Amino acid sequence: MESSNKALEIKNMSVIMGGKAILHSISFDVRYGEILSLLGPNGSGKSTLIGAAAGIGIKTSGEVLLEGIDIGKISKKELAQKIAVVPQQNYFHMPFKVIEVVLMGRYSYAGKFSSLKTQDYDIARKSLEAVDLSGFDNRLVTELSGGEAQRVAIARALAQEAKILLMDEPTSALDPKHALSLFKLITNLKGKGYAILLAMHDVNSALLWSSRIMFLKKGKTFCIKRPEEVDEGVLEGVFGVEWVKYTLPSVGEVAFPADECGER
Repeated sequence: MESSNKALEIKNMSVIMGGKAILHSISFDVRYGEILSLLGPNGSGKSTLIGAAAGIGIKTSGEVLLEGIDIGKISKKELAQKIAVVPQQNYFHMPFKVIEVVLMGRYSYAGKFSSLKTQDYDIARKSLEAVDLSGFDNRLVTELSGGEAQRVAIARALAQEAKILLMDEPTSALDPKHALSLFKLITNLKGKGYAILLAMHDVNSALLWSSRIMFLKKGKTFCIKRPEEVDEGVLEGVFGVEWVKYTLPSVGEVAFPADECGER
């Protein structure tokens, strides 16, 4: 049902964790050929929503549809070929080699009793190259920096060749160079028809790179808007502080909390 352009559709999703309501009747869709960013204060439910969209965790109501089909009716193998997830925390505790971790993204393509093929290794190495980790094949993931480990997790997701990417603050440990490189990479994937759901904390990155932005507040949908539709009122309503917007000639519109700009 890809022709409808809806990769994932979440309908009336509610989630309770530890006896506390985290998400309240959330409904939205993620479309092929777009980057949908999630923005909201800490604790607004962004990470929980990423997990719920991937079928992870326990929902109390609602449904997740993958190309129109209930995600619970799809095999784990097929899900792994359709959806790739990059979690927020990417710490490795077992001393696997980098190439071994990235190859984990290829297991859904191997037969039950067959091993990975040369093609799988080629895809894994191309995924490492895409995140600027060429030559890291035999490094132990337990010896990597936080940013390098995060890029390994991204490479593993790319190796799945899934056209739906769910990424929870994938630039949180990256330096500016590699953060910019990642945004260019996912923009390129968007152009190839990928559907990308991206939890973020930086407003300006969302304004610059998103197709649409979904704002969350206290586990509820505040609004969904295109970047050019996001004004100071929306930002103040979501984050509880005044904002000012500027237009930079070589960048476009950017926004900052008023206090940071000396505004009163």
